[in-house]
Amino acid sequence: MSRTTTDPSGPTTAPAPTAAHPLASLPWEELVTSALLGTDRRPPVAPGGAAPADAPVALLDAAALHTVRRRAGLLPAAPGPRPEPAPHDPRPPLPEAARQRLAQLLADRAAPTASGRRGATPDLTELIPQWLAIANLRGFRAPAALLPPLLDAARARTDLRPQALAFAGPRGLWLAALNPEWKFALRGAAGGALVPDTADPDAVRRLWEEGLFAERVALLDTVRAQDPAAALALLATTWSTERAEDRLMFLDSLRTGLGGGDEEFLEQALSDRSRNVRATAAELLSALPASALAGRMAARATSCVNPDRTGGGASIAVEAPHECDAGMQRDGVAAVPPTGRGERSWWLGQLVEATPLGVWQEQFGGRPAEDIVALPVADDWAGELHAAWCRAAVRQRDPRWARALLGIPAAPPASSPGTASIAERSKLLAVLPEAERAEWVAGFIAAHGLSEAFQLLGVCAVPWAGPLGRAVVDALDIARDGGSYPWSFSGVMGLAERCLDPAEADRLEVLTATPDEQEGASPGAGGYWSEAFQRLVSTLRLRAAMEAELA
Repeated sequence: MSRTTTDPSGPTTAPAPTAAHPLASLPWEELVTSALLGTDRRPPVAPGGAAPADAPVALLDAAALHTVRRRAGLLPAAPGPRPEPAPHDPRPPLPEAARQRLAQLLADRAAPTASGRRGATPDLTELIPQWLAIANLRGFRAPAALLPPLLDAARARTDLRPQALAFAGPRGLWLAALNPEWKFALRGAAGGALVPDTADPDAVRRLWEEGLFAERVALLDTVRAQDPAAALALLATTWSTERAEDRLMFLDSLRTGLGGGDEEFLEQALSDRSRNVRATAAELLSALPASALAGRMAARATSCVNPDRTGGGASIAVEAPHECDAGMQRDGVAAVPPTGRGERSWWLGQLVEATPLGVWQEQFGGRPAEDIVALPVADDWAGELHAAWCRAAVRQRDPRWARALLGIPAAPPASSPGTASIAERSKLLAVLPEAERAEWVAGFIAAHGLSEAFQLLGVCAVPWAGPLGRAVVDALDIARDGGSYPWSFSGVMGLAERCLDPAEADRLEVLTATPDEQEGASPGAGGYWSEAFQRLVSTLRLRAAMEAELA
């Protein structure tokens, strides 16, 4: 193992040459086995040799020798092909202040206080979607160094993906292709995909036939926006060979510029192998009032819903279908109802939903929509009929019917001419122009408070219009004066932080003071409300700074 030498300072021990090591020829596997079982039970012995006197030390020396030998003899792996260079992104770079702000938002530096409460600190993560929307609107390019944390954020939060991938652009797609953890971007990054000049038919066809799915979706969307007929022709070239989930996504692209020229293709899609594709094709056809499907649905629906002739047409008579035949099923009517729904009411609702709304004005002697929905409905069919009209108004984007079915905002929801469901009313509101939508929701909050307003506020344009913003703040102020805790309104307060006009910050400053605790108020509620309003004001000012940095 070693040898002794002599020098002026005395004898020393030096390592013996490796060739003289008694276990040098022992395979690595034998050394591992001996180490696992123990040198007493399995002493390391070279072939034809004797067991070493100090087996543990000899074993470790031999392991060290093998390790050095294996490292010294390691051959470098064959190099893989280098990735193609990242594509050029022609968008202008971010201003430096905006770049620093994005890095701060992605790092999520808003930490909770020691008590676990949010305190008055703005929630930075909730501002990322708004920052991305502004950056995309201004047309800036994502900084290369921030692409990894941006893609990580989009991987963790699906709500960020459309804006994040559009901001990441072609370089983000290029980077995502090199990391399996970001593969989601390759199927959902239509906004960031490179699209060739649509005036070059060879380039368009090559990308359509050879591109990634996200690139093909982006291409189809771009061509569709410029020339709907050309996009339809492009889709038809590969339609029969596409996967069902891809056919569904491509079919959804036809919503843009939907017109009579799409009818023949959609009629053929009614016979598709995929149930979801058939249902989407039927939905698109029903949005074309002059389509053959809309005509077939109207004929079925008007045979079920008619003016009650016995009462002079002042009420509505309903006779729901008794069967769902093959023709109805081909036109998108689902035969099997959900649990708890009757078959006939389920079939009736689908027929009315797919019928052009203009048909009902003809059916009821030219009455306007608000008069038709006010008519009494026989045999307790009013709820089913009005719910189907609500869905039809949303599908056909008809503001007259949406307005009629919503009624006046001050009326109790239960007496609404259309539906008492807040979720359905939110969908109807989305059909109205932005200003009218905000005015209706402001009136609803003034009459009913905030307890049912969260979903309604979610469909209003950002930033909220002045009257709507004032209605929300006034309602929060009333709730504070009522002495309750602010937690019941945390959802609305969070929306206010993201949706109020940042210019309102100075006006809200007065609400940040801690009010005097009133008799009967919840203990400490005033302090919590003060904290919530401080956070609201701080967030509004931060949003104003963000917008200025991206100007």
